[in-house]
Amino acid sequence: MSQADINDAPSDIRGVLIQVEGGRLLLPNATVSEVLSYAAPEPVEGAPDWILGRIRWRGWQLPLVAWARLAGTAPDEAGGLGSKVAVLKALHGNPRLPYFALLTQGFPRLVTVSRTALVADGGDGDLPDAALASVLLNEDRALVPDMDAIAGRIDDALKQAA
Repeated sequence: MSQADINDAPSDIRGVLIQVEGGRLLLPNATVSEVLSYAAPEPVEGAPDWILGRIRWRGWQLPLVAWARLAGTAPDEAGGLGSKVAVLKALHGNPRLPYFALLTQGFPRLVTVSRTALVADGGDGDLPDAALASVLLNEDRALVPDMDAIAGRIDDALKQAA
């Protein structure tokens, strides 16, 4: 990307802050397809503990992912009172798994992400495997998840569980 491309890029984008066990995730708004009320998923035999099961959504069987377990930031994430499910576009090009679901703590919050409000943050040390960066958006600390890596890990886990 050239400097001219950067200068011509929009200065603000719409994002979503998603509260998960032990922190927040920052995603582009276009990544979130829908937010659903939590319902217990169907178990997936042989899947890692960060895949809570499968949920039905618009004719798809979506794996429900617990971010904190996947990232190793909190061991006891499970749906409960106030939990929601964010259906996310997988973005990795696998036609068998174009979406996956993420367990959230409440409704995601729409935010405007501007160049001046978003700052890279070293955080408290190493990033979880499933994160690209730690950022500060205004006063909110958040992780930017690595959507390709997450989709790849889901795909691998489901193949091994089958």
